[in-house]
Amino acid sequence: MHSLIHDEISKLSSLLMRIQQDDALLHVIQSVADQCTQSLKQGKKILFAGNGGSAADSQHLAAELVSRLNYNRPGLAAIALTTDTSALTAIGNDYAFENIFSRQIESLGQSGDVFIGISTSGRSPNILKALEVARAKQMITVGMTGQHAPMMTERCDWVINIPSQETPKIQECHIMLGHIVCALIEDAMFGAEYGPMRQKAEVA
Repeated sequence: MHSLIHDEISKLSSLLMRIQQDDALLHVIQSVADQCTQSLKQGKKILFAGNGGSAADSQHLAAELVSRLNYNRPGLAAIALTTDTSALTAIGNDYAFENIFSRQIESLGQSGDVFIGISTSGRSPNILKALEVARAKQMITVGMTGQHAPMMTERCDWVINIPSQETPKIQECHIMLGHIVCALIEDAMFGAEYGPMRQKAEVA
């Protein structure tokens, strides 16, 4: 049992080190945050979608933007397309499961919005179709996936590739990097006015 614990922590530690040393990946993360910030400043929104654990990540990251991450500030426009059970089951029943996200993007997405599709394999049909529809609507498309995801790459403006083929480790890194993206957005939008240093000064 202790060996399993040690091995899992070691694998994650090694993976995080690879990410930290990957300048190209770090540049993509910054670019995604910059694009999200630009879209939000223009009155646009960020949409998230994924399946299973990636659905949970979608909801988690949308909540960090709508509510708060590191400090109190105005809410940001973000929606997880994984939460409306009536829409999900209606679309799945009337059309197909492949359409559960793309149909919502048809209805809610606007040019200049950002769609972040999360798929550890990079092959989820409903995410790939959602990315296609988002592009057709002139939205910004971002993928969060694993090491090899050519189908997602060709549908995205930016792809955050985790250098692993192990689903749990990919998911662990997705939520970490998602938090970093949210923190970068929060600081770019509100850091000067609402950030920790400003709040500390006001308390003092």
